[in-house]
Amino acid sequence: MAATDGRDDSERDAAIAHLRQDYKRAELVEGDVDPDPIAQFAAWFAAARDAQLVEPNAMIVATVSPDGQPSARTVLLKAFDDRGFVFYTNYGSQKGRDLATNPRAALLFYWGELERQVRIEGTVARVDRAETERYFAGRPFGSRIGALASRQSEPVASREVLAADFARLENAYRGGEVPVPDDWGGYRLAPTSIEFWQGRPNRLHDRLRYRADPSRRWTVERLSP
Repeated sequence: MAATDGRDDSERDAAIAHLRQDYKRAELVEGDVDPDPIAQFAAWFAAARDAQLVEPNAMIVATVSPDGQPSARTVLLKAFDDRGFVFYTNYGSQKGRDLATNPRAALLFYWGELERQVRIEGTVARVDRAETERYFAGRPFGSRIGALASRQSEPVASREVLAADFARLENAYRGGEVPVPDDWGGYRLAPTSIEFWQGRPNRLHDRLRYRADPSRRWTVERLSP
């Protein structure tokens, strides 16, 4: 890779610094939101789907390791209700190992075309096995085989090794029932805080945060942008 001089770096950084957009699509005011944050999320999620965004259920999941190292990655939301927000993964993955020792996480939905974000914090627990099995049975055949073939977050010698494992399992289970891997399943984040963010002109964004008390009653407060 060719070295760059300081001038090239300065020009690049100046160009990055000037990347900005003034948000003007909508506003978010207390009188317009639902008192239940799950209902409010459902309304915003429906709007994201209606706008035909690519994978509106894509969300960042942030966890923290036992030694305090944060990690973040994109996963897909697969269900939500009053109990919380559900995603599926390998229990031995980085996030699975993090959650085993620190069962708290943060979620982030970013719907840029709508100039919206939703930030969610809470505690995480595995869903029961029956719920995992129902979801797994509805996955495409290739996705079920992929869950068997992958040892998520573990080193693999090459793409060819992984492809060979996939092909072997694909042939073994074609036409039959694919078992749910023992080390694979769902997690549900039970929210303690949900923030709705709507972009506004001049960076005076609207931020409304719902917080739950111990009895799961929600209060709404406006945050400074």
